[in-house]
Amino acid sequence: MTQDHHLILQPGALSLNDLRAVWGAHGPLTLAPAAYAAIETSAATVQAIVAKGDPAYGINTGFGILAKRHIPQAQLEQLQQNLILSHAVGTGELLPDHVVRLILLTKIGSLARGYSGVRPLIVDTLIALYNAGIMPAIPSQGSVGASGDLAPLAHMTLAMLGVGQVRMRGELMDARAALAAAGIEPVVLAAKEGLALINGTQVSTALALNGLFLAERLLEAAMVSGALSLDAARGSDAPFDPRVHEVRGQPGQIAAAKIYRQLVAGSAIRASHLVGDERVQDPYSLRCQPQVMGAVMDLIAQAGRTLLIESNAVTDNPLVFPDSGEVISGGNFHAEPVAFAADILALAIAEIGALAERRIALLIDSTLSGLPPFLVREPGVNSGFMIAHVTAAALASENKSLAHPASVDSLPTSANQEDHVSMATFAARRLGQMAHNTGVIVGIELLAAAQGIEFHRPLTSSSHLEHVHAKLREHVPAFDEDRFFAPDIEAARRMVMEGELSAACKDLFASLH
Repeated sequence: MTQDHHLILQPGALSLNDLRAVWGAHGPLTLAPAAYAAIETSAATVQAIVAKGDPAYGINTGFGILAKRHIPQAQLEQLQQNLILSHAVGTGELLPDHVVRLILLTKIGSLARGYSGVRPLIVDTLIALYNAGIMPAIPSQGSVGASGDLAPLAHMTLAMLGVGQVRMRGELMDARAALAAAGIEPVVLAAKEGLALINGTQVSTALALNGLFLAERLLEAAMVSGALSLDAARGSDAPFDPRVHEVRGQPGQIAAAKIYRQLVAGSAIRASHLVGDERVQDPYSLRCQPQVMGAVMDLIAQAGRTLLIESNAVTDNPLVFPDSGEVISGGNFHAEPVAFAADILALAIAEIGALAERRIALLIDSTLSGLPPFLVREPGVNSGFMIAHVTAAALASENKSLAHPASVDSLPTSANQEDHVSMATFAARRLGQMAHNTGVIVGIELLAAAQGIEFHRPLTSSSHLEHVHAKLREHVPAFDEDRFFAPDIEAARRMVMEGELSAACKDLFASLH
């Protein structure tokens, strides 16, 4: 639960609101005191196995295909240290702090369930890193999403050892210096602990959660901009009639139609063409918004359910069951659920942008919209929104390629011991780029629709949409003639990605969270 951004972590009980809060801002983290008993019992079970000397995978054996090699007790600390050093082979841009916070949180929660065999010291050190704002420098590439997110989680673990780099207050610095500044002692890993830290799906899950929360913002913003486009094009709200959607029965569609009705309610622009309008039906990009965006809403909700379960899950290997004293090797590190969730989020994000791009094309086409060509008063000498639409089309096309499911691919690793993998980490990582692309598209639509609304003055849109229009004009002036347009598009994109559009209509979207 959260209180004033202070998260008191009950292992296995994180909510999506908890995860959203951590994604959105850094605040203090405390582990519920009752959790420590399970952690201590699990660690004691591992120590009993070590003392007995019977081979147990990951405790006193090698890893992967080297599991048959018994490691003497005197070398167990070196075994865990070597594991981290050898697996820290990531590459690419570093993951941003808001993703690393989610990685740390979900790893702490997983270890604190008491099935991983780590000492309380390990959990407490991760919490200390989190609370000090020490974000391990984790490269974004190098995981295939099975046998855990091994390479990126090894980079996370390096910070606990005082090796490599971390980020504090946005600046890269030496990990050992950062630990010293925060009064945190580097850890020496005991049996099983290195493996517990690098096994698991926390990196792919955190990246997918990032995609989920961005998709939620894009969904809401695109519904707002789509409703604004409806008025700009003098479209009909008849297709949002609840009876149409009830007879189909799709829950997202029914919910979306209700939001659209509320968004456009009271529009004087709509009232102006209720009588005498020769058009019988609007193009699909206007008329079928509840059907498309409702389906998107359902996909986002489905992905959210999967990712919430995974955020609370125990996904390392082997697992320690103190009640029986057993250590069981399984495959919870295989991130197929995360890969599937990320792939359906990719479909949702791509479709939000694809539909918005079609509405931009409609608005700039005077034969369809009835508005001036390219939404500018003197077309010809001015190009207006002509090339802004080209940018939207380019990004929509990119998203079509990026939306190809990553989960259908697999490359065997570890000398064919790990012979089927999920590719979940890439599946989730590419959502950030896709969300950026769609954010630009929806931002361009927002600008175009606002411009279209102004051609209908003195008629006004609904109170909700006029509020959105006014918020936009605080950042971007009306497009009277050609000007350097990229900064305006960036300002609109930020409004979309930061949730400013949905915040302007917050009450309408409350039921989605």
